[in-house]
Amino acid sequence: MLEESHASAVRVVGEAESVRTAAELVRTGDADVVFLDVQLAGESGLELLPLIDPSVAVVFVTAFDQYAVRAFEVNALDYLLKPVAPARLARAIERLGAPNDGLSGPATGAKLDHQDRLFLRLDDRMGFVKVADIVSIGADGDYSVVRLAGGRTHRARKSLREWAARLPENGFARVHRSAIVNLAFVDRVEEWSHFSYRLYLRGVAEPVTMSRRYAGRLKR
Repeated sequence: MLEESHASAVRVVGEAESVRTAAELVRTGDADVVFLDVQLAGESGLELLPLIDPSVAVVFVTAFDQYAVRAFEVNALDYLLKPVAPARLARAIERLGAPNDGLSGPATGAKLDHQDRLFLRLDDRMGFVKVADIVSIGADGDYSVVRLAGGRTHRARKSLREWAARLPENGFARVHRSAIVNLAFVDRVEEWSHFSYRLYLRGVAEPVTMSRRYAGRLKR
């Protein structure tokens, strides 16, 4: 279907029925993108991800229902729901030339759940991370830095406003114009200067400042 409908834009370098074969094809074929079926015979297509270069784009192909697919919607990677419609495939191919910011996928605006997973680049590898494992998110210029349980971080071109619109409201709170925290990781709160506070998060050495303005909102 790829070469038939997009002959000028796509060249298929190979097809694989196993993770090991796919990894070899990606390497030897110098592939730019992998259309990855999530469910393979006897194994998961997701096992391929640690075996390929992080620069290779991945488009998920899945028969999962819409609820499960939400895990992919907040990623820079696209997904195709089986059976794949030609028009939807065409849009996926068009997206391959768009900038990859790590979190700007085909979002529908649906709220995430604590058990949903985000597909993020961590330590030069791509992998799934539970929303519940996000400790805090801080603004960093045009980027945001996601701190995870265990100390890993992810840097994404996504504003805190966008994060706040998608994260679960019953657990995540904006505590400063430059910070969102997962309240489940708050160990203690201490008063600081000018009616502001310091939040000490489990596993994080430096406290997060909570401004007077956001403290009032959180109390209410």
